[in-house]
Amino acid sequence: MKKFGFLVALSASAFATPQVAAQPADQFFAHMSTLCGKSLNGKLAAGDDSDASFATAKMQAHVRTCTDREIQISFDVGEDRSRTWIITRTDNGLRLKHRHMLKDGIEDPVSQYGGDTAQAGTAKRQEFPADAYSKAMFTKEGRTVSNSNIWAFEIAPRQTLTYELARPNRLFRVAFDLANPVAGVAE
Repeated sequence: MKKFGFLVALSASAFATPQVAAQPADQFFAHMSTLCGKSLNGKLAAGDDSDASFATAKMQAHVRTCTDREIQISFDVGEDRSRTWIITRTDNGLRLKHRHMLKDGIEDPVSQYGGDTAQAGTAKRQEFPADAYSKAMFTKEGRTVSNSNIWAFEIAPRQTLTYELARPNRLFRVAFDLANPVAGVAE
């Protein structure tokens, strides 16, 4: 009888689903998902002279829409509420897109730019180099300097969420305070 019990246990283990280790992009997405429904105050952490308006403006991120495949974060700079970051799961990692709207509610011609993760990244940082669509749009709009853009999000749980734009001779970073979310639901 002992042999029979051993054989049953052995055959059951053969059909068990193996545990797959979570990929860094999945871990990062899970960290970002914990922010759903929160509004966060931000401040300029790195910039240059072209970012002077960001240094003095009230900046807030509102994590408004979260599903198991997508997170949308509205980024307000002063009264300008035209920006939304969209992070989407892909088969190979994550995608970041920037949606910009004009004051009349029409999508800006410079919108939907971003890229897919090209490397695994970490559970706390993901980078998104400019994709072919973005490069073509930037070229069409006379903004070829942006063709080498690499955007990133970095999260230090319960501390900061940082958005970054980097390219040669350019670094722009905004850090959002996770320790003190804005009271109320993200609007």
